[in-house]
Amino acid sequence: MFHHLLLDITSGTIDWSRAQFGLTAAYHWLFVPLTLGLAIVMGIAETCYYRTKKRFWKDTARFWQKLFGVNFAMGVATGLILEFEFGTNWSNYSWFVGDIFGAPLAIEGIVAFFMESTFVAVMFFGWKKVSPGFHLASTWLTGIGATISAWWILVANAWMQYPVGCEFNPSTMRFEMNSFLDVALSPFAVDKFFHTVTSSWIVGAVFTVAVSSWYLLKKREHKLAVESIKIGAWVGLIASLLAAFTGDNSAYNVAKVQPMKLAAMEALYEGGTDQSLTGVAWVNPLRQPDYMNEKEAPLRIAVPYGLSFLATRDLHGHVPGVKDIINGYVKPDGTCEPSLQQKIVRGKMAIAALQQFRRLEQQAAGKPTQAQQAAMQKQRTVVKDNIKYFGYGYISHADQTVPYIPVTFWAFRIMVGLGCLFILFFAVVLFVVYKRDLTQQRWLLVAGVALLPLAYIASEAGWMVAEMGRQPWTIQDMLPTWAAVSDIRAGSVALTFFLFLFLFTTMLAVEINILCKQIKKGPEHTTTENDNTNQQL
Repeated sequence: MFHHLLLDITSGTIDWSRAQFGLTAAYHWLFVPLTLGLAIVMGIAETCYYRTKKRFWKDTARFWQKLFGVNFAMGVATGLILEFEFGTNWSNYSWFVGDIFGAPLAIEGIVAFFMESTFVAVMFFGWKKVSPGFHLASTWLTGIGATISAWWILVANAWMQYPVGCEFNPSTMRFEMNSFLDVALSPFAVDKFFHTVTSSWIVGAVFTVAVSSWYLLKKREHKLAVESIKIGAWVGLIASLLAAFTGDNSAYNVAKVQPMKLAAMEALYEGGTDQSLTGVAWVNPLRQPDYMNEKEAPLRIAVPYGLSFLATRDLHGHVPGVKDIINGYVKPDGTCEPSLQQKIVRGKMAIAALQQFRRLEQQAAGKPTQAQQAAMQKQRTVVKDNIKYFGYGYISHADQTVPYIPVTFWAFRIMVGLGCLFILFFAVVLFVVYKRDLTQQRWLLVAGVALLPLAYIASEAGWMVAEMGRQPWTIQDMLPTWAAVSDIRAGSVALTFFLFLFLFTTMLAVEINILCKQIKKGPEHTTTENDNTNQQL
């Protein structure tokens, strides 16, 4: 078998490896959304400067660019560590699908990252060295580069959730790409990209409104604060509406290819037609529910037919629950979805056939006889027919295939609930800023500051739904976590976990400290002479 897949890797190694990767990803995602969101805000501000030639807009653009730069540097540092962990802690995964997974990461590093690093230098240091038009282009290209970088990372992540454009090669024991376009443009990747990016714009918009609200509460930088609030609120409202739309499309794709994730998101134990969409229900956050014996979560309040429409675009559509997925069910088109036990049998058939194929190949030593070729072809066919369920060969009982429902259920509701709150908030802010004196609405300014941590909570909750909801799979249906992890000591991973915890917490504290100092310092006001000189250049 490839690498150490059949070795008895301890549960400690698996748990600590998952914890370390989750820690790194969670910290990294504190920086990425603000980078993508502030890119829009600073781009709009500099566009206003380019069109009006007013010194005020130049000062505003440079202020938001300065905050962008601090956050950008921290995001790069945590992102590099995250990518290295694939090789250190998840070597079996890297071996198994590195030919596919590595391609988008390589493109991200070569194209997007170099694009960002080139134009970010011009953006920060080129105010007096390049023309206003070229500088404006550099600012937007910095943001576009960061967005393109996110695209390729999300393509890689989407492939893990919906593996397409590939085939398994028994000779190399690896998945190999056979269609780059299928990988890069899969429906899962497209929806994940747009939903993630628009939700990141929300974080940037809330951050902009929060900083500007703080200035107004302190009776400082009145014009910058009011104009920035207008930009942030418009960006936030549009982004919130787009995030709701793209989130709906994402849920529809999840229903098609990850039904267990959807069942966990809804705490849907027993499915069927005419399914209601759960608003709230009592799902104990500290205990996995007894999904095989319960029909639904207690104290449930739901929207009639909502889930069926969300998942199938049909009010009466069939949505499987956890029990249905484990026991098998008949789809609306009449085809049967195999039970978990049937998938386990087929997965073990694929593993056994692959082992037999490898033995025959080694015996042939590169010169197989006709009988050996026929035997190898037979095993190759068995592998191909059952590779879809390969990962189930490592499953021993049903509980291993059900994600921790309380986390997925509540994280989804936190994300959606806060998303609705942001739509309302940005709409109110826009009404007040154009129709009222914003400085007299202290309650709204306080709310603007208070909502900042909630934006990050909503963003992290979205990733928890995406990643916790697909457990136990590193690659959906093909590779569970315990088959993907490296054969290393649990103590070594635990040690680096706490080292990273200290390092990332320190980095976060440093960033917050620098951002707070820069915000307290406020924008640098350019002189008329300097501004005119720049315009002439």
